[in-house]
Amino acid sequence: MSGGRNQNPWSQVVRYVSLATMLPLSGLGGYVIGYAIDKALNTHFLAIVFLIAGTIGGFIQLIHGLGKE
Repeated sequence: MSGGRNQNPWSQVVRYVSLATMLPLSGLGGYVIGYAIDKALNTHFLAIVFLIAGTIGGFIQLIHGLGKE
């Protein structure tokens, strides 16, 4: 493994698939948490707030993951 890069193509596939699914899953997770809190508190706006927070978190993780190359 010259240059510190991983030469295994399957590990690269797994890495990029995990990066590709990180953003939508973090947004979905935020929405689900917000929806549950909305139902518990009988409100109607927290699902959107948590969706935005989850999406921002997903972007941060995506940028962090891409910076590891």
